[in-house]
Amino acid sequence: MLGRMHEDVERCVRAVRSKDARFDGWFFTGVLTTGIYCRPSCPVVPPKAENMRFYPSAAAAQQAGFRACKRCRPDASPGSPQWNERADLVARAMRLIADGVIDREGVPGLAARLGYSTRQIERQLRAELGAGPLALARAQRAQTARLLIETSTLPMSDIAFAAGFASIRTFNDTVREVFALSPTELRHRVGRGRPVETSGTLTLRLPFRAPLCPDNLFGHLAATAVPGVEEWRDGAYRRTLRLPHGHGIVSLRPGAEHVTCRLALTDLRDLANAISRCRWMLDLDADPVAVDDLLRRDPVLAPYVDKSPGRRVPRTADGAEFAVRAVLGQQVSTAAARTHAGRLVSAIGDPVTDAEGGLTHLFPASEALAEVDPATLAFPQARRVTLTTLAAALAAGEIDLGPGSDWAQARVRLGELPGLGPWTIETIAMRALGDPDAFTATDLGVRIAARHLGLPGTPAALIRHSAAWRPWRAYAVQHLWATGDHAINRIPA
Repeated sequence: MLGRMHEDVERCVRAVRSKDARFDGWFFTGVLTTGIYCRPSCPVVPPKAENMRFYPSAAAAQQAGFRACKRCRPDASPGSPQWNERADLVARAMRLIADGVIDREGVPGLAARLGYSTRQIERQLRAELGAGPLALARAQRAQTARLLIETSTLPMSDIAFAAGFASIRTFNDTVREVFALSPTELRHRVGRGRPVETSGTLTLRLPFRAPLCPDNLFGHLAATAVPGVEEWRDGAYRRTLRLPHGHGIVSLRPGAEHVTCRLALTDLRDLANAISRCRWMLDLDADPVAVDDLLRRDPVLAPYVDKSPGRRVPRTADGAEFAVRAVLGQQVSTAAARTHAGRLVSAIGDPVTDAEGGLTHLFPASEALAEVDPATLAFPQARRVTLTTLAAALAAGEIDLGPGSDWAQARVRLGELPGLGPWTIETIAMRALGDPDAFTATDLGVRIAARHLGLPGTPAALIRHSAAWRPWRAYAVQHLWATGDHAINRIPA
């Protein structure tokens, strides 16, 4: 099983010798003779098998005394697909750690969000990942520090605190320990000849596992963009981000080997959080080979998988925001949903300044939406009730749609609200919660595609047929949608 792959020594050795990039992020290789750890696809000559040790996380390799390879930069490899595919305690904890919860709230805050004791979380993380929550957060801080060192001209003291370190000394010691270079040496190593960034912006590369089909991913985000909050400009998807310490504007441009991410943040402490949200939104930590291999077994889907391998599920940067947008999109066209959302944004969204484009607002917070007078909403009465009830529940913390949410519990809580049926709940599960097995059987586009392809026509029969696509039904939906001529299936010209 891939989830415990680091324990399968023979398979790990084969992956290292073949330099198989598919397994980057699944495990890390410690080399006894050099004291470094690498990703499986490291370009250097593989060591002898007896000199390899395998670890489930970069933090575990660091705790074992290995430093990061300067060639393959294992800390920058795509994240493990496990944290997107699963909804158990460890997966939820890892999503929250990536979101920066430990830096903001400590391990007790992580435990409180998950509803477990700190001892239980420590025990389960160590059992599966070989490192506790503090070590995992430390590894993430080191990666954030390296990004800031290499992509900015900020003073080292600013970088230390922006990356989440409590002191300059801890920052210096950690960078030396993980990368075998001082922060200054790390900057000099990559900085010569690098153009100076515009003040307040950072440009970095977001890696992914190939293949990646950008058409439906960026096409969907562009076609459903909320005016003022999102836009497609000069070949890039841009949007505003509401972040823990301030706000940001991100530009994401698809490329053959990576997604170029350009960030403007009001507070650099939000860097790791912003990167995590962008990776989540673009589903960059998915394992497309595993998904495509399974869906290809269905002779109906096989031609579409072969035509466009590596389809991702377009998600959202904020779960609560998308839940509101899903309600606005009930039984209306994509254009109408954008119009409704744009009116809300212009009325109660927080204004922002965008020096490089046309973004004007942050999407309204749940607290602001909960205080809206229902009579001012240009919707049918039932839709008003649904929207205001949902906003109130989100504002009160009664429904968790964040990175650490329990998918099953979230579905139950959403189902208790008026006006939220199977389509809305599964749409939220697919794009906000990130459940790879969410399935919108009642979606009009899915039903039209099913009829065109000769698949069962009723939702119940289609759900039975979709059992063969589990646990990747959300990806099957992307292929079904792609059979139609809709703007969500293509990148704008």
